[in-house]
Amino acid sequence: MRKSLLTIALLAAIVSVQAQLHIDDTASTYVSEGTLVYNNGALQTRGSGMLDIHGNVIAESSVGGTTGIRTLDLNGDPKTDGGNIVLRLNDPANYATSTYGQLFIAGSNNQLNTPGIISKEYRTARHGNGNYFQQIALPFMNKTFASLSTELGKTFSPNRWTQNEILYWNNTNVVSNHITDLNSVISIGGVGTNLINGANYFMLGSSNNNLDLSTPPATMPTIAPTPTGTVYTLHGRAYAPNAAQETATLQNAGNGINFGTNGNATNQYGETYYSYLQDQFSNTTGAFSNADYGRNIYQFGNPYFTNIDLSRIGYTESGTGDGNAVSNIWGVKYTAGTVVTYPTSSGGAATYATGAQTQTFTAAGVPVGDEGLIIKPMQTFVLKLRDNTPQTLNFATLRRFAGTVRADGTNYDVTAAKGGAAKTYTGGVKQLGVIALDAAGKEIGRTYYVVSPDMTTGHQTSSATSVQAGASGADVIGTFEEAPNGGYDNNNTNYWLYINEANENNFLGKNVKLVTYNMAAVKSYKFEIKENAEPIANGVHALSSGIGFYYKASNGTVQQAKQGETIPVTAAVYDLYYGSPSNVVLATDEKANASVKTLVLFNPAIDNYIVRFDPNWKKADIEVYDMSGKLVISKKAVSTSSDYVLELDSKLKNSYIVKVVSDKGEIVNTKILK
Repeated sequence: MRKSLLTIALLAAIVSVQAQLHIDDTASTYVSEGTLVYNNGALQTRGSGMLDIHGNVIAESSVGGTTGIRTLDLNGDPKTDGGNIVLRLNDPANYATSTYGQLFIAGSNNQLNTPGIISKEYRTARHGNGNYFQQIALPFMNKTFASLSTELGKTFSPNRWTQNEILYWNNTNVVSNHITDLNSVISIGGVGTNLINGANYFMLGSSNNNLDLSTPPATMPTIAPTPTGTVYTLHGRAYAPNAAQETATLQNAGNGINFGTNGNATNQYGETYYSYLQDQFSNTTGAFSNADYGRNIYQFGNPYFTNIDLSRIGYTESGTGDGNAVSNIWGVKYTAGTVVTYPTSSGGAATYATGAQTQTFTAAGVPVGDEGLIIKPMQTFVLKLRDNTPQTLNFATLRRFAGTVRADGTNYDVTAAKGGAAKTYTGGVKQLGVIALDAAGKEIGRTYYVVSPDMTTGHQTSSATSVQAGASGADVIGTFEEAPNGGYDNNNTNYWLYINEANENNFLGKNVKLVTYNMAAVKSYKFEIKENAEPIANGVHALSSGIGFYYKASNGTVQQAKQGETIPVTAAVYDLYYGSPSNVVLATDEKANASVKTLVLFNPAIDNYIVRFDPNWKKADIEVYDMSGKLVISKKAVSTSSDYVLELDSKLKNSYIVKVVSDKGEIVNTKILK
C-alpha cells in the first residue's frame, strides 16, 4: 500500500509533516518529482517500509535524543542493508540531465546516535579509457570501502598502481593517497580536517573499464520499483558533520613542496607531479616553472545528498547570501568530462573527453567560461586560488535543491528560488563561446574567447588577474595564444587554451586562432555570447559597446557572430575577432611555419601523451629520446589524420624529448615528463 502522502504530493508543491514520519512494514510513501516534503520530527522506517524519494525532502529535528533518521528491522533494531530511504535517479537513460531525489538533513548530529541507511541511485559518465579512474564523492560516514566492491560490481584492491585501488585527494600534499585497508570506514570528521570523510575527492580505479558508471552491468541489483534503465545503488549513513566541521580552511595547499622544474620532482610514492597534476590554470602563465604551478589547488567532493551552489563564493553578496567570499579564487573545474570516441578523416578513431566544465573569475568576481557551478550529489570539483591568502569555505550554506544557481543576495535557504535581482557586474567583460557539434547536433567540445578593457593581450605572466585556462589533448577545439598584432604567438605554442583572454582596446579587430583537429567529428559551431556573465538576446551581434565578435574560416570571408547562430565547419582553422578587422592590417601569420599547430599533449581521456598534428600535415616521422639520449620510439611515415599515442611505459618516471618532422621538413621539438 501507499500512504496518502502520494495523493497530497500530486496536488501541492510543498507538504509539511509536523510530527514523526513513520513508515511501517510493507508501506510505501512516494515523494514525486518536483515536490518538497518538510518533516519536522523523527523520520523512520520499519521492516520493508519505504520512503521513495523522486523529489525533495527536508528532515529536520532537534539535535540529540532519540530523534533523527532511523531504518529499523521488524524487531526495532537497526536495519543496515538499505532499500528503505531511497533517493531515485528519475531518468537513468538520460542520466546527465535527469532530475533526482534529494535529502536535506538538518540537525545532522542525530545521525551519530540514530543511524538510518540512505540508498542513493547513481549513474555518471565514464571518465577514462583503459587503466584510469572514476572521480566520485561519497557522502557517507562509517561506510566501509569494501562495500563498494559489491555495490559497483568491481573488486577493489588496497594495492597502489593496479588501477583497482581507491584513491583520495590530499589537499595539503597535492597527491592522491590510497586506501590501504578496505575494511576501514569513511570518517565522521569535517571538511576542514585531514580525515577521510564525506567531503573527500575520491578516485576509483577502473582497470580495463571494469568500472564504467555510465553502463552498469545488467545483473546489478535494483530496488523496486525498477526505474527505466539500470543504475548503481550505494548504501550508507548520511555524512553528519557538526557546524564547526562544515567549514574548510583553504590555505597552504602545496606550500613548501618542491615540484621541480616543470613538475618533474616526485611525491612520496615516486610519482612525478607532472604525471598527474594537470594544472590547467598555471600552465598558461609561464609554462610549468613559475611559482603558481601545483599550489593553491583544492579538490573536494559534495558531502551532501543535495546540490551545492558554488556560483557566489568569490565575493561578498549584497544580502545575506551564502556567507562565503573567497576573494582570491582563480577558477573552478566542476566536471571530469565524458569519454567519447569519434571518427577521423582517414576512417580511424580518436578518443576525446567532452563536457568538462571550467569557470574562471576576474579580479572583480565576474565569472568567465562555463556557467552553472551546481555540484550534484556524489560529484567532485576542483578550486584554484590565485595565491595563499587564507580563505574559508562553508559547505553547509551552499546546499540547494534547485539545479540552477541562486540570484545574488538571495538570503540563504535550501529552497531559494533562482528569481530576484541578479548580480550587477562591472568591468565590461565580453565573451564569445564556440561550441563544437557533431553530425547529430550533439555538443562534443567548446572554447571561449574573452575580452575587457582590463585584460591582457598575449601570453600571461601573472596569476594575479588572468582568467585563462588551458585546453588538453582531450579537447576537440581550442584557441592559441595570440601575438600582439594577431595570429599565432610563435613563442608559446606548447599549449592551447580552453579560455583565452585579450585586451579589447589594443587587440581590437585582431585575430585569435581557433583550431579543430577532427573535422570528421566536428560538423558545426554554435555561438554563445555574453556580456558581464549575462547572455545577449538571441540573434543579436552587437554588445552594449556597439561592437561585436566576428569569425572567418581560412577559406572564407569575415562574418558577424550572432547569439545562438550555428554555422557549418568548413576548415580546420578559423579566426576570431572582437571588432571588425576591415580596417586593421593583420600580421602575416598565415605564412608562419605551420608546425605551430602541431602539439604534444597529455590526453586525460586515455591517460597518456599524444602527438596532435597540424591539420595540413600528411605524414610525419616521430622520434622519442629519454634523458640519457637513448632512442625509445622511432616511427616513420606516421599518418597525421589522427592523434599518435606515445606508448611510454607508465611505470618508468622519466623525462623525454619528442621530435616530430613533417613530410615537408617542418620540425617540432618538445619535452614531456612521465
